[in-house]
Amino acid sequence: MPDRAASTTTHCPYCSLQCGMTLTPREQGAGPVLEVAGANFPTNRGGLCEKGLSSAELLAHPDRLTTPLVRDRRDAPFRAATWDEALDRVTAGLRDAQERHGPDAAGLFGGGGVTNEKAYQAGKFVRVALRSASIDYNGRFCMSSAANAGLRAFGVDRGMPFPLADIARADTVLLVGSNPADVMPPAMRWFAAGRERGAQHVVVDPRYTATAAAADVHLQPVPGSDLALANGLLHLAVKHRLVDAAYIAERTTGWPAVRRAVRQYWPDRVERITGVPVAVMERAVRLLAASRATMILSGRGAEQHAKGSDTALAWINLALALGLPGRPFSGWATMTGQGNGQGGREHGQKADQLPGYRMLADPAARAHVAGVWGVDPDELPQPGVSAYEMLDRLGTDGGVRALMVMASNVAVSAPNTAHVRERLRALDLLVVSDVFLSETAELADVVLPITQWAEEDGTMTNVEGRVLRRRRATDAPDGVRSDLAVLADLAARLGRGEHFDADPRTVFDELRRASAGGPADYAGITWERIEAEGGVFWPCPSTDHEGTPRLFRDGFPTPDGRARFHVVHHRDAAELPDAAYPYRLTTGRTRAHYQSGTQTRRTKALVDAEPEPALEVHPDLAARLGVSDGGDLLLRTRRGQARMRARLTSTIRPDTVFAPFHWGGDQTINDLTNPALDPASRMPEFKVCAVALEAAPTTREDPAA
Repeated sequence: MPDRAASTTTHCPYCSLQCGMTLTPREQGAGPVLEVAGANFPTNRGGLCEKGLSSAELLAHPDRLTTPLVRDRRDAPFRAATWDEALDRVTAGLRDAQERHGPDAAGLFGGGGVTNEKAYQAGKFVRVALRSASIDYNGRFCMSSAANAGLRAFGVDRGMPFPLADIARADTVLLVGSNPADVMPPAMRWFAAGRERGAQHVVVDPRYTATAAAADVHLQPVPGSDLALANGLLHLAVKHRLVDAAYIAERTTGWPAVRRAVRQYWPDRVERITGVPVAVMERAVRLLAASRATMILSGRGAEQHAKGSDTALAWINLALALGLPGRPFSGWATMTGQGNGQGGREHGQKADQLPGYRMLADPAARAHVAGVWGVDPDELPQPGVSAYEMLDRLGTDGGVRALMVMASNVAVSAPNTAHVRERLRALDLLVVSDVFLSETAELADVVLPITQWAEEDGTMTNVEGRVLRRRRATDAPDGVRSDLAVLADLAARLGRGEHFDADPRTVFDELRRASAGGPADYAGITWERIEAEGGVFWPCPSTDHEGTPRLFRDGFPTPDGRARFHVVHHRDAAELPDAAYPYRLTTGRTRAHYQSGTQTRRTKALVDAEPEPALEVHPDLAARLGVSDGGDLLLRTRRGQARMRARLTSTIRPDTVFAPFHWGGDQTINDLTNPALDPASRMPEFKVCAVALEAAPTTREDPAA
């Protein structure tokens, strides 16, 4: 139990930086509160953004759930229930679904913000307690394309294969579809430090973001054309003899085919596809090739497409051709978004994975993990379907009939969410574990109140692949339980309790054994080492291993030790503008809010900063639509509609509008987004779809009034 008088050093509950912070009890008003301050952790060095600084407000929020809720029938209101009644209802519903429709009719949808222990336990629960294939998580909507590309090119998926601080040592940095100035502000100190020593930065983004404003060069492509741009830059690198021939010969395979393929991406053609002037492309590629310390960093803007895996591979091709991966202060990396976006995808929440980034279809992986779990490998199911495919089939023949949702708000965050909400209503049983009554929880049959970040112990793995400690700073309210305890209790009720434990340290030690020998090997990482060293980088196969802050210096974890080039070609977005839907819609995060907004829309300082979403519209487009700044616009796509106030800005392309995805109700932008899936990663095409716009009478009250 934490000392109520002492400060606790832990980590922010929001993005993948996992900034260090201290929580100190203070008396205020009716009782104690936790005061937040930045801690000297390597990613943030004492800095915190407004989300981190206000995060403790949610611990005692009046909307906090502190008792289980159940419905007596689907159209009845919620009523309070005991934990026994709620868990009995869940157990009965899971059993009934499986008895009537087979083992895969019960499933779990997880989250990228949970601890490593919870991610591990969720995957184990579905495969051991339920013996079901039906599990995936919201990281499929975030990192899956970059993960797929990393595995294919390098043999491993660690989003950032070097410490974040290395950015300050790079002479040139290219950011593709990433806006850290708004979505992870403390990271900008490393970019600023690089600029102070003379580094030059290039940003690729359809919007002139705060990150682009600080850069030396801004490339503003049509949304969905990043792959063509990458191939065009590589074409120019070949043309001007800027590629690193010795590196290519010594450390890669597949270059001749890629070199031939990019001949098709001559500068004028790429300018027509992307809208980026040839002169700007020329300047960018010469900057990238001019130094021995160059980084290419990608984000969701490039990856959340039906060709996101190929797009990430195109930028990796450019990095390999320039000889970057494995070179000091150089390489390709992807800026993971969610708090445990890295660890959350390593230990079994994905439909095709087992702990340690082992693959579920691999007999050797199944045997190893089954041995740690104490079950027969033949008991483990084969891989299931991806996140959107699971949601799309809810309540249908062959689909999940009883679903548990943990740390995710799919009624706001999934693509084509109006359809997803219909599928959630079609379930025989929907169980949601959450801190607040989110839009998804509002549709549930059973809602389970769970602990928040400062009320629990565990580990997280941040953007760098650094495993760190989340420490409990305060007691949870009476009536609240942890996800680990909930899953262990349900496993016991299902007759498999001997395989589960609710203690996070016990679960982590089992995770270490299960991951041993896998690509994401945590075997040598202990809580004591994390405490002593401020975090440990995986892979770390033994307790006397120092961990691996930087990958690829001596080779790649592929059969021949070489990285792989891949031939990839531009293809149009799944939807192009036409007469009925003449513009492009792209989506993303804003500075004040996070993910589906379940937390940040309940935080006063953040709501005051950004009380409602705004649709970014170029003034030329606004004039054609007849809308002024602050006026309402109705957005329509082939899937749904939303209503937002217009924010006129010349920082966006005139053929494109940008909307944040943090709000629900008639401002749920994901009602409009396209669920077209990447064939390899199964990532939906969040970042571009065809949209129609029209001015609408402003009838809603001003939320700031």
